[in-house]
Amino acid sequence: MENPHAERQNVLLQRIIKNADKCTEAILELNRCLEEIIQADVHVKTAADLVSKYRKNVQYNLEATRAAARSEDA
Repeated sequence: MENPHAERQNVLLQRIIKNADKCTEAILELNRCLEEIIQADVHVKTAADLVSKYRKNVQYNLEATRAAARSEDA
């Protein structure tokens, strides 16, 4: 006669293994999604850096233009 306690433990262990497998799959999918986000962020950061440098150049040129206009008025 089989041990009912061992059978119940076996069923519970199988459920735990199944849930652990599902959890592992979810974590792997999360890691793939995070990797995609990180790759997209690289492009966003590059664009943000370019815009920031462009803004600084525009600000510099505006100030230079204003300074030149003031010196002409003087």
